[in-house]
Amino acid sequence: MLRRDVLKALAALAAVPSASLASGNGLRTGDPKPFNAQTVLNRARKLATSEFTPRPTVPQAWQELSYDEYRSIWFDPRNAYWADTDLSQHIDVFPPGLYFPRAVEINVVADGSARPLQFDLDVFTRTDKFPDLPLNEHMGYSGLRLRADLRDNGHFTEYAVFQGASYFRGIGTGETYGLSARGLALKTADPTGEEFPDFIAFWVEEPKKIGGSVTLHALMDSPSCTGAFRFEITDGPVLNMEVEATIFARTELSHVGIAPLTSMFLFDSTDRTRFSDWRPNVHDSDGLMIHNGAGEEIWRPLANPKTLQVSAFGDLNPKGFGLMQRKRDFEDYNDLEALYHNRPSVWITPRGDWGEGAVTLVEIPADLEIYDNIVTYWRPSTPIEAGTSHSMRYRLQWGADPSPNSETLARVIKTAIGGRPEGGLVIVIDFENSESIPEDLSDLDVFLKASAGRATPPIVQRNPVTNGPRLAFTFHADGAKLAEFRVQLRAANAPASEVWLYRWTV
Repeated sequence: MLRRDVLKALAALAAVPSASLASGNGLRTGDPKPFNAQTVLNRARKLATSEFTPRPTVPQAWQELSYDEYRSIWFDPRNAYWADTDLSQHIDVFPPGLYFPRAVEINVVADGSARPLQFDLDVFTRTDKFPDLPLNEHMGYSGLRLRADLRDNGHFTEYAVFQGASYFRGIGTGETYGLSARGLALKTADPTGEEFPDFIAFWVEEPKKIGGSVTLHALMDSPSCTGAFRFEITDGPVLNMEVEATIFARTELSHVGIAPLTSMFLFDSTDRTRFSDWRPNVHDSDGLMIHNGAGEEIWRPLANPKTLQVSAFGDLNPKGFGLMQRKRDFEDYNDLEALYHNRPSVWITPRGDWGEGAVTLVEIPADLEIYDNIVTYWRPSTPIEAGTSHSMRYRLQWGADPSPNSETLARVIKTAIGGRPEGGLVIVIDFENSESIPEDLSDLDVFLKASAGRATPPIVQRNPVTNGPRLAFTFHADGAKLAEFRVQLRAANAPASEVWLYRWTV
């Protein structure tokens, strides 16, 4: 699945402005069925006892739509569910076709009953570029979008989208969509090929009239497992999603990714040699941040390697991890269209003990920014056996800086790498200033370790622009093809900065 193509299609549909005229016919619902907190869980459990059967598809002509044709049909927000009420949320739907050959079941829940949204072509606006297409009994919507009055001005603005496999995205108020989350990752970067579970049905509970959150349930299905998900979603400057999920394994899940995130990293100042580009940085995220169970705060700058790289950061009961976008100034990207400076970071906070495992980072070579080439997730050390279930709880936060940053430790704000005329690579790390950094930088102790090659003694100077310390050293590979670096500033025998980790490859 080309995720960037999907995101482009969604962005095109999201760009359609809300109309101010009276509502049209609106989304219609079918007959009600009982619904309670166990409905999705019971359905997932029962589904796991039978063999996986792919859902039927919409007509082939819908699947063969061109990108431009798919852009020529979009949902009319006047037809949103709850648009004609005083409730705090609106639901939009997306058309099937192109990258979405199978419809998903979408239900709205109120007073203990769930009513399915029935497919209606008239809820969409179409241009003359959209062809006349046949319909069949398997027609339906490909996903949903949530909107709320985020700025308290009467205008309902989108903040979350669930569409495509088990992918979903969110933004804090005023942000631009960037990285994605998934319900589950299976066999990512595995030689046998990755498996993409699908959310095949959604239930959205009726929200309160003013403010509050919206509760969304999702049923997942895949050849290897099924799953029941519950999202408690609260919009705002930082979008909060409390997630509860139970996975039912059809087969042994030996390579499973919990709370996976997917992003794009093309280049930054660590390596510009492969790209002739007028922009200084191109990425949705620039680093993986980890608060591990031992209390360390780790910053791992992302890379776009020439060969597939998989890194595993072993841990016991992690406190949190996420993909961050730390560069926040327009000048960092100089891009008027992509607005990379406005892309959200996502922070994951485990609920309860997750046990032994590893925060896993997959970095995939990419030559264009249309490809999502970064994946991170928690991989439990113990496989989920066939016929058993696995429950998990965590919080997802989408925003400019949703991570619980230390009040004392200096964060890494930039990493730059470049060649020296006399040989070797200069590696420069800028840290922000903080109360942990002594006024006299000579009082700092520097921990620097390289797994291969030679690293010169580091030099620490104060950066007059940031007022924080800049650490620089030269690395000589001496024939090594790969080297792992670990750097930390310390003062008075205590950490003064995050731990900076980096993997260098030829």
